[in-house]
Amino acid sequence: MMQIWVDADACPAVIKEILYRVADRMQMQVTLVANQLLRVPPSRFIRSVQVPSGADVADQEIVRLLEPGDLVVTGDIPLASDVLKKGGYALNPRGEFYTNDNIAQMLTMRAFMDELRGSGVDTGGPAAFSQADRQSFANSLDRHLAKHKRSSNG
Repeated sequence: MMQIWVDADACPAVIKEILYRVADRMQMQVTLVANQLLRVPPSRFIRSVQVPSGADVADQEIVRLLEPGDLVVTGDIPLASDVLKKGGYALNPRGEFYTNDNIAQMLTMRAFMDELRGSGVDTGGPAAFSQADRQSFANSLDRHLAKHKRSSNG
């Protein structure tokens, strides 16, 4: 049975709310992993795991626990790369799936932007999270879950 793992430290609250509803509606385990204590709604399908603070501790715990076919919600490109290598699916909070076809380019762009910032260039930040992003995430998640449900029933 597929599980959903959430890199919860940077995950927008509206995305967590969508995932809470999906957990109960689909009776699917959703686990939020974070460095801080998280409040989650009472549900037998929703749990949170607090890991010690430190760089990439939550990411490493997600990779350790996920099984092939599980879905990870993250905006962290290196984590998404590790998820794909382990046979999982990775979806960012704006509704874009990381794939074997696009992950190398995303890692390269991330390294390039880090290099620019390191040399003092102000690269700006990501665009503000919008209603369209929320809708795109919900649509991508629904399509993925419907496809997964069909393949596990057939």
